[in-house]
Amino acid sequence: MDLGITGKRALVCASSKGLGRGCAEALAAAGVNLVMNARGAEALEATAAEIRASHGVEVVAVAADITTEEGRAKVLAEAGQIDILVTNAGGPPPGLWSDWSRDDFIKALDANMLAPIALMQAALPGMMERGWGRVVNITSQAVKAPLGVLGLSNSARSGLTGFVAGTARQVAGSGVTINNLLPGIHATDRADSLDGAVVKSAGITLEEARARRAATIPVGRYGTAREFGATCAFMCSQHAGFMVGQNVLLDGGAINTTL
Repeated sequence: MDLGITGKRALVCASSKGLGRGCAEALAAAGVNLVMNARGAEALEATAAEIRASHGVEVVAVAADITTEEGRAKVLAEAGQIDILVTNAGGPPPGLWSDWSRDDFIKALDANMLAPIALMQAALPGMMERGWGRVVNITSQAVKAPLGVLGLSNSARSGLTGFVAGTARQVAGSGVTINNLLPGIHATDRADSLDGAVVKSAGITLEEARARRAATIPVGRYGTAREFGATCAFMCSQHAGFMVGQNVLLDGGAINTTL
């Protein structure tokens, strides 16, 4: 399917690896020029070079911490005019309600709620003026079914979801759509971190922890960054202009819900 976005320009955050890279790869395959961001310059530059070579699109790599004001200013200055924004940041660590201080919550909010909001506030005016734009926020399945050990993530991402619900309807008339993409367990560093916590708490091997988690997913496996990226690219396409303020769950059926 031709996604109809060849020549568009996208900013994809936290895209040197994992789900962010999957989104960058899929957009590049659709002919989109990229501004890629991550904190680690070496991994980012390597990924950018691979995508340039594979897809022949323009790729600008900006190493910065997108969760800070300084980092966002650097990325936005390099990005210039963008048509597509994919927000993404690593989730806060798991734990128990009794473990977290106010500072822990502020850090989670900065990374997973306030940073994407700030990026949208920067990008939306230009998109609206030009009459076209796509925003996809990578959030979490925890928005639909909160997990006790991910209380920091539950809180921050739910706040972002509420912001998007109202904002998406305010900008849709200008040809701009905002939606959220909610990953379940995918084969990424984040999954390794969560599985590692299970290894420590349950006294089992990493392979056993992965097998246990995979058994809770109806498709019987973890998702891949490639299929996640393909879903993201469709949500950024010309064909998704009637999708507004939605929370698209991509979890292999793990959450048993109709809404």
